[in-house]
Amino acid sequence: MGIIVTAVYIVACVLLFALAILVHEFGHFIVALKLGLRVEAFSIGFGPVLWKYVRNGVEYRLSAIPLGGYVSIPDVDPEGTKALEGGTVSGEREKIPAWKEILVAVAGPGMNIVLAVVLAFLLALVPGARFGQIPAELGGVLPGSPAEKAGLQTGDVVVSVGGRPVATWAELQTEVQISGGKAVDFVCVRNGETLPPIKVTPEMDEISGAYFIKALSTTNHENAVAWMPARNPWKQLAWDASSIFRILKGLVTPKEAKATAGALGGPVMIAEGIYRSMRRSPWDGLGFLRFLNVNLAVLNLMPIPVLDGGLIMFALFALVFRRRVPECVVKYVSLFFMVVLMASMALLIVKDSWRSWRIHTYTPDAKVQEAASTNATDNARN
Repeated sequence: MGIIVTAVYIVACVLLFALAILVHEFGHFIVALKLGLRVEAFSIGFGPVLWKYVRNGVEYRLSAIPLGGYVSIPDVDPEGTKALEGGTVSGEREKIPAWKEILVAVAGPGMNIVLAVVLAFLLALVPGARFGQIPAELGGVLPGSPAEKAGLQTGDVVVSVGGRPVATWAELQTEVQISGGKAVDFVCVRNGETLPPIKVTPEMDEISGAYFIKALSTTNHENAVAWMPARNPWKQLAWDASSIFRILKGLVTPKEAKATAGALGGPVMIAEGIYRSMRRSPWDGLGFLRFLNVNLAVLNLMPIPVLDGGLIMFALFALVFRRRVPECVVKYVSLFFMVVLMASMALLIVKDSWRSWRIHTYTPDAKVQEAASTNATDNARN
């Protein structure tokens, strides 16, 4: 019975992940049709075509790999869509107005935002949905931990890490990860008094590869979920946006770029996040889907060729300078970035899979188990 339940959750996770991508591609599809552009195909899923139906010149497909889908609009993105289909570009690209290209490109991320807004308002109406965040207050400090060595104490309220304000445990964890194991200043409030900065050097966990100061959060917020900050839907969406922009800022900040890149996760980590959320509660799963849609929207608008932001960048160039970037330049730049993107995705999948395998196969030795048991007993007494 347990295997069946797990299988159901896995199927649900796949469908949720696919929904985020499918909604994105539907945005491109419907706007392209409304603008009278040539649309060759709209596919649910990737890979070999299992079933297809042609209507009004558009081939609707059901493909073997149910992880989203794609839309083939050769006059807007000939290289990208053909690469997804595994084919080659056929025919010349028709010169369409740049503003139409921009509308088609924006429509994908726009639909992700629409879905995120719908989910945020839906969750706000569900009585059983859990909201609230864990404050950046130390509920305990483990013996011999980086936190204890630095002088942090139980009850300290962290107000900034590395000069960046933090109000929640999730924000504190983000700044610790971005530190990459380097000494970072913690500013804390203790017994109502703001202390001078305390330097803390996070340690990397050999199993997960993540960095920790090995302090515990308060125990009166065990039902709080990081991506469910408040019942107010606009606060939910604001948290989603601020989280992804913090990561992007870390990637372009020289001192933080390496550590931020190392903390990034790919499809495996996303799938695990959806799975854990769904096991906790269907509403937590929908909250994670909302968070994922905002992330997809922001990332796809980055000015990188093969992403929607890259298409917008080329179209804006045409609008401003009254001439298009030469097709050969677009082709080879797009192919280069596609190779880089696919290689990066492959590396993330391998890294996340290896990390996941280490975590799930790790067996603590007797001393570690005894220490964990002792800490659990002490926490129960407190």
